Amino acid sequence: MNQRLTRLAEYACRHRGRMVLGWIVAAVVIIGVGSSLAGEYKADYDTPNSESKAASDLTKQRFDGYSGQEIYVVWKFPGAGGAKGPGATQRMNAFFNQAEKVKNIARHTAIRVSDNGKIATSTLPMTVPGWDFKKAQGKELIDAAEAHDGDGLDIKLGGDPIYAAQSQSSPEGLGFLGAAIVLLIAFGSVVAAGLPLAIALIGLGISSGGLILLLANVLDVPDWTTAVSGLIGIGVGIDYSLLVLTRFRAALDEGKTRHNAVVESVVTAGRSVIIAGCTVVIAVLGLCLTGLDYMYGVAVSTSLAVLVVAAASISLLPALLAYLGPRVDKLRLPLIGRRRRPQQATTGESPAARWSHAVQRRPWTATIVATVILVALALPALGMRLGFPDAGNDPPDTMTRQAYDLNTEGFGAGTNGPIVVAADLPNAGAKSDLDPFVSAVRKDPNVAYVAAPRVNSAGDAALVTVIPKSSPQDQATSDLVNRMRDDIVPQTLGKSDVTAHIGGVTAALEDQSDYMTGRMPLFIAGVVGLSFLLLLVAFHSPLISLKAGIMNLLSVSAAYGVMTLAANGGGFSKLIGIDHEVPVAPFMPVMMFAILFGLSMDYEVFLVSRIREEYLKHGDTRVAIADGLAKTARVITAAAAVMVVVFLAFLAAPDVFLKLFGIGLAAAIFLDATLVRMVLVPAVMQLLGDRNWWIPSWLEKVLPRLDVERMPAGAESRA
Repeated sequence: MNQRLTRLAEYACRHRGRMVLGWIVAAVVIIGVGSSLAGEYKADYDTPNSESKAASDLTKQRFDGYSGQEIYVVWKFPGAGGAKGPGATQRMNAFFNQAEKVKNIARHTAIRVSDNGKIATSTLPMTVPGWDFKKAQGKELIDAAEAHDGDGLDIKLGGDPIYAAQSQSSPEGLGFLGAAIVLLIAFGSVVAAGLPLAIALIGLGISSGGLILLLANVLDVPDWTTAVSGLIGIGVGIDYSLLVLTRFRAALDEGKTRHNAVVESVVTAGRSVIIAGCTVVIAVLGLCLTGLDYMYGVAVSTSLAVLVVAAASISLLPALLAYLGPRVDKLRLPLIGRRRRPQQATTGESPAARWSHAVQRRPWTATIVATVILVALALPALGMRLGFPDAGNDPPDTMTRQAYDLNTEGFGAGTNGPIVVAADLPNAGAKSDLDPFVSAVRKDPNVAYVAAPRVNSAGDAALVTVIPKSSPQDQATSDLVNRMRDDIVPQTLGKSDVTAHIGGVTAALEDQSDYMTGRMPLFIAGVVGLSFLLLLVAFHSPLISLKAGIMNLLSVSAAYGVMTLAANGGGFSKLIGIDHEVPVAPFMPVMMFAILFGLSMDYEVFLVSRIREEYLKHGDTRVAIADGLAKTARVITAAAAVMVVVFLAFLAAPDVFLKLFGIGLAAAIFLDATLVRMVLVPAVMQLLGDRNWWIPSWLEKVLPRLDVERMPAGAESRA
């Protein structure tokens, strides 16, 4: 690896023009091809082998391709005759005529009127699942509603395709701006701060503007993927660039030439970037262990974003540094633009070194206190409730939220998430066998309305729509789904030849929550195991690899606790724009674990690589810990600050799950860079002493060598 990185650094330095031009051409070509051949964002949220999937399949087969999913239509007319009066009926008929001409929309269902007569609701059945419904088709429906709206008639549409068709803000811009401010403060120079931003920007363009668009042609890629992969790409791109840039500036401060400084930064920091990037990719690709199609798209998209910025950090950035040389510190800002040179401040005098010595003097106290804090923050996660936030959490100015509120006003919150029961009938005369089931469901205390069974033309299948009293995200609705499956269906249909499957959006989301919960142990074991093996190969130390895994599990668990507190609807929730209790989307703990475990390993690699490098100089573990922490504290602090600011940009997203995602990620990075890297790592390594570097002789012989911490002899002599 050393030889290859040296050759890469030599090429980037001597042929910097070609390197920069190559990246520019690659970006232009990839973005151009991606824009021309862009796929459609979509995601199949059906859970494999679930009851809701069986209900969906039966519905498609027996009801002329009806997907079981619908666009909700609700309107209010306070004038004469109310929602069914002539003033509203004529315009609503015109709306339905226009809406039913939209591709993949069937004839509207029966109209239901509220008790006061002012609000009415219906649905537009879709012949394809919501994730296959094109954004343009959703826009056509919105245009139809707006064309017939007004003069006292208020028409609103709900459903995922409508939400996707509405214009939405993207958090990447805010994240980029926040990162720029942090970098300016950290470096005090416009040029130095601009380099990591340039790497992140070109990585964002290539991945989000090109590769992910092309990927959508072959994999299911949800529409929120670019927000996640984009912000992670920005964060790790800046982190990796910071590592290389900091090492380059340090080499210049030591009097090394521009050429030798570039080579040293790539060979030392570049190795850390490669190991850290591979760890993030391995952790994120662990999402494929969930077995869900849309997770494959998220995993590959995020991995592409990380790989692009990692490659740019060790090739494009060195070429730019070779151009700039000492001018990397040009355009200094007043007040914050002063730097302390090595001759002005020794390592022993730095605040980070003094902090490390303080922790190392009382390692047991530091370890216990930090662990107790992390465990205390993790405890609320025991009460985490999985589920999907409903449209009642959408921004108030969105049509989906307005439809939700209007439906709730007229018919109760449950109208926004009906439960659809698909029944397989043995013959056309078996419809009456459903009567005991329908009667029992109507008596349930959480059921507001049950529609009469709708039988298909062949008479061998029926659909029963059940409207709960509680909202789709309410725990009471999940309990109703489970009651219907576990009690009502067996008791009323168990002795008949009718097979009933409980489906609909609410049941499908309940199934996915259960599925994710069951897959979590396999997923965690896979990600932790592969990451352990990678660190073992990198550092040849079983104890360091084990320590890293345990500490990362602590920081991720604490992040789960913080996210659960944010979802509980208290004062903390209101600070981030959540005004009532919401469930945590079932894919979020899995995604957070993959992303955070990978990012936490980044800081582990940054810190332990430098500690190992210092240890090899003199063989004193205590001094190596203090010196390694002192020399990486600034870059890790700056990198963590960038990450925290980037992830807090998720709070500006309209989706509740992205807000929770952002606060969880930001909390984890903050805790990892402070309690874990600044307290637990030096304390535990002090307790282990020389055992940090212990490895069985048989294992040492079979493991390949990556030499993460060493400069090649040739590069050292040239420097």
